[in-house]
Amino acid sequence: MKYDQKSKLHSPVRKGADYVKKSQTGEYFPKLLLLQDWDHALPIPKLQSHISSIIVAFLAIACYGNSIYGGFVFDDSEAIENNKDVTQERTIASLFHHDFWGDEISKQESHKSYRPLAILTFRLNYYLAGGLNPVLFHLPNVVLHAVVCVLSLRVFGALMGHGQYDLNQNIIIKCPKASMLCAILFTVHPIHSESVAALVGRADLLCAVFFFVSFLFYVSACKNGSVGTPMLLCVIFCSVSMLCKEQGITVLGVCSVYDLLYVGGFSLHIIGKSLLSSSPLHLLKAPWSPLLIRHAILFSTGFMLLAFRYTIMGASAPQFTPVDNPASFANHASTRFINYNYLFAINGWLLLNPISLCFDWSMGCIPLIQSWTDPRLAVVALFWLLLFLLLFQCAINESHQTRTLSMGFAVLVITFLPASNLFFRVGFVIAERNLYLPSVGYIILVVLGTNHCARYCKMQGRKVIQLLLIVLVVSHMGKSIHRSYQWSFDEELYKAGLKVCPQNAKVHYNIAKAAADRGRDKVAIQSYREAIRLHPEYDHAMNNLANLLKEDEQIAEAELLLNRALNINPKFAAAWMNLGIVQASLKKYSQAQHSYEEALSHRRNYPDCYFNLGNLFLDQREHEKAATFWRKTIELKSTHVGAWRNMVALLGEKGKLEAAADVAREALRYLPHEPGIHFLLGNVLGKADRFKEAETSFLRALESDPSSCSYHANIGVLYHRWKKLKKAEFHYQKALEINPTHKTTLDNLQKLKNVKQKQANSKL
Repeated sequence: MKYDQKSKLHSPVRKGADYVKKSQTGEYFPKLLLLQDWDHALPIPKLQSHISSIIVAFLAIACYGNSIYGGFVFDDSEAIENNKDVTQERTIASLFHHDFWGDEISKQESHKSYRPLAILTFRLNYYLAGGLNPVLFHLPNVVLHAVVCVLSLRVFGALMGHGQYDLNQNIIIKCPKASMLCAILFTVHPIHSESVAALVGRADLLCAVFFFVSFLFYVSACKNGSVGTPMLLCVIFCSVSMLCKEQGITVLGVCSVYDLLYVGGFSLHIIGKSLLSSSPLHLLKAPWSPLLIRHAILFSTGFMLLAFRYTIMGASAPQFTPVDNPASFANHASTRFINYNYLFAINGWLLLNPISLCFDWSMGCIPLIQSWTDPRLAVVALFWLLLFLLLFQCAINESHQTRTLSMGFAVLVITFLPASNLFFRVGFVIAERNLYLPSVGYIILVVLGTNHCARYCKMQGRKVIQLLLIVLVVSHMGKSIHRSYQWSFDEELYKAGLKVCPQNAKVHYNIAKAAADRGRDKVAIQSYREAIRLHPEYDHAMNNLANLLKEDEQIAEAELLLNRALNINPKFAAAWMNLGIVQASLKKYSQAQHSYEEALSHRRNYPDCYFNLGNLFLDQREHEKAATFWRKTIELKSTHVGAWRNMVALLGEKGKLEAAADVAREALRYLPHEPGIHFLLGNVLGKADRFKEAETSFLRALESDPSSCSYHANIGVLYHRWKKLKKAEFHYQKALEINPTHKTTLDNLQKLKNVKQKQANSKL
């Protein structure tokens, strides 16, 4: 065997099906060694890597940059706004024992989503922003997506240009055009909108960053043929990826398939030939020892990570309901199998045609297939036909394209496994954010198909393919920009969901919730009623509707709805508390107390319930008990404005002015900018004739809320008593500009005018 000194490649002299003749020299080379230009037919320019990186980063920012100006939408409120691990109300160490939503992960009611590093980044955002500034939360998401997309250039290159090396260990098979096209399609794909524009998607983005880094270190370990530093870094970054989101552990499976396909020489075709051969192992091209060592490390890492995950979960699986995932609760295995496959097909369709996207696919959005006459069975049959054709194509011949096809399919399947219901029940029907990593495999399949078409087309045909690619990229960009905008505002998001899933009760529920937050109670009531009509056991909708009806003085229906919700879910703490509020308003004090106690039995640390229990005792003039429960409220939630205000007001009414002032000052340590506390402190100090201090407190209240009629009216009273009549008259008039019919202010202003008139007459 001789060497070509220029290329230093092995140049076998034998001929055969696996070798081709190079016309310039007449020498025969293995087919695989001549594939360095296998993507030359793709009708896109071949660019240097740094230019490709700049283009991909620019496209990522162009698609999702508008999300920076969005707010906290949908799940963001629970994962960030109401999460004490984010708002620094707990220690950093405690978040490593909590789930993604801030609940104790070992508890049965926890969703068991363990993503402490993602929560840690939210906490850092909160610290740097000095609070809940949406812009500073959204910006890292866009930057992280750009980083993922730039990394994807190398990842796609590794996945599509497998490890064929020359004697200097330089990669021979390269695919710069294919990897760039893959990265562009990945960058602009609309299915990523939820992962980037929704803040909870931070977990997917962080997971993908460390997933890609871990995989690239494994590629380096395979290239070096060692299990040293690159292998150690692969394991470390895999662990970090899993601590961002559970999907991160699947990088171990992707690394294994990469090793077997591109280093070990395994493929469906080779395996088939090996089984038929008298000495099957001679067809495998790599030494067994390094491959087995690497796989032993992968297996042991996976085992330890899963053991850690199971332990931290409290050795129990999450508890979901049929509403969350109806298919997994189907009675018969055949029904579950068919519906799972139908959902797989829907996920594939969303990747292929991401036009109809929805923030939530539960509650009637995708009805179960329960009959053999259901026409949707044709979709399942088509799904299996396509799957068979794909596997058949991988098995019938041995080529670089079929190995890459197998690799793409493996990435698609392996990264989707945690969301598949096959190993454990998940808490959703379809979640678009879970397609962030699987889309890598899907895009490889698309680009392979595009390259195959381009290779067999003439110049005119390639121009058509080029035009179609431009149309695809531009249309995906437009959809991503629009979808990113929808994810930035809750009402836009919910309206878009209504168009896709009009039978989804949760869509109507969220429309109602958003309308209620904006004071549009009629729209909210209508939407809550529609949600209950679509899902008659929707206890949360009943609870929220009852609250609105209570405010609208429809007390009887509110009580009926709350009792109905509690019949459905007897452990619904919020419904018990709201029932207590309704009963208290009807003077049913003993029943109200029982309802509050029931709420506390199901949620021990429930500050709002303690607050309302205190109000109940206030109504019964049991002031000491009321103060005790308000103090308990503050112990659980130091920023509970209502409890602080009630304590100050009660002490003030009882004439304990100094004690009231002390409580108000204590409250201001936790709520330094709360105008209501400054206002109450001003009232207390005014009653104690400490006019200067009272003035300071009233002015601070007005700085925060200059449009308050009460604040202007009361500082007017202060100035009136202080004999500063011009200032008193000014603030009385300000109060009347805000509320011209405010009787007390009208009376006080008239008294002030009488005083001024008397003063004028006395001067005469």
